[in-house]
Amino acid sequence: MNPNLSRLQAYPFERLRALVAGASPNPAFAPINLSIGEPKHPTPALVKQALVGALDGLAAYPATAGSPELREAVAGWLERRYRIPRPDPATQVLPVNGSREALFAFAQTIINPGEKAKVVCPNPFYQIYEGAALLAGATPVFGYPDDWNGVQLVYTCSPANPSGKVMSLEEWKTLFELSDRHGFVVASDECYSEIYFVEPPLGALEASIRLNRKSYERLVVFSSLSKRSNAPGMLSGFVAGDAQLLKQFLLYRTYHGSAMSLAVQHASIAAWNDEVHVTENRRLYAQKFDAVVPLLGKFFNAETPEGGFYLWLRTPIDDAEFARRLHGEYNVLVLPGSYLARESGGENPGKNHVRVALVAPLGECIEAANRMMRFARSL
Repeated sequence: MNPNLSRLQAYPFERLRALVAGASPNPAFAPINLSIGEPKHPTPALVKQALVGALDGLAAYPATAGSPELREAVAGWLERRYRIPRPDPATQVLPVNGSREALFAFAQTIINPGEKAKVVCPNPFYQIYEGAALLAGATPVFGYPDDWNGVQLVYTCSPANPSGKVMSLEEWKTLFELSDRHGFVVASDECYSEIYFVEPPLGALEASIRLNRKSYERLVVFSSLSKRSNAPGMLSGFVAGDAQLLKQFLLYRTYHGSAMSLAVQHASIAAWNDEVHVTENRRLYAQKFDAVVPLLGKFFNAETPEGGFYLWLRTPIDDAEFARRLHGEYNVLVLPGSYLARESGGENPGKNHVRVALVAPLGECIEAANRMMRFARSL
């Protein structure tokens, strides 16, 4: 058995299930689950129609590199969205079965465990980064370290999960300079890039071009249709950037058996080529934030994020206790912030926070906010 498996921690949702196991929530309230970032808006009709229209593709083995048409669609979207020169579809774009699978697999390609490798992760963070580091034989480091020796890979997430913060051009400049100095690879998780409410978030490839780093050396970005197009069940995304890194990643994936179904590829092409449904998706999320943030007000330090569909709220009591009691007394499920972070420098930065995913219908989000305020006032 791989000994690194014993280093994995329980996933946040496993811990949440254990936290509320055996509880009998107040039957006076209908259940509202805002704990998991699973989009609930309808998948666009054009995506479903393209999927159904390509079902004959199930009879063929797909290529691991994806079809030229899909790579062209992704390259064109990157050019339009980030106002950058079109990436080479053949060498700088690789379709993947969702960003989660690719974020994990990428570390297995990059890390040389014989060199006491370290992987830097944001904190709070998406737990896939930690698991990918551990199973690649590396040590995860949470937050920017004082000592960059041994760092081989840095995960970034912008807009961030759970805070919704977007990295600035100056922050990218600093990170690129550190990469030049120490030789590590940057893996930029941008799966929330299309959910924003003022300015489109700056992407890593865009930042690289603006800083005259036109080859994307040691830089790859990950994106997905799950949040952008409300299609988490398609497990469709892409990796783009440094051609040499993608060449090695493709080699790994060829053995990994990760080719995307041709039917899903056709549906993905339809999604990447359409922005109407993406604009409507943003409108629906904006409507929820506009309604919910004023209700939660200053009591929870509630603010509309720069990107993504989460509220990152400060709690008046321990976050796990807050989530447990909110579920038991008001039948609203949220995720304790400490489950999304690790202790660093003597403290867990997720402590006394909860993550609230505004994925439910508008009415349920408003009802949940009202229940949260009633619960908070009772404390």
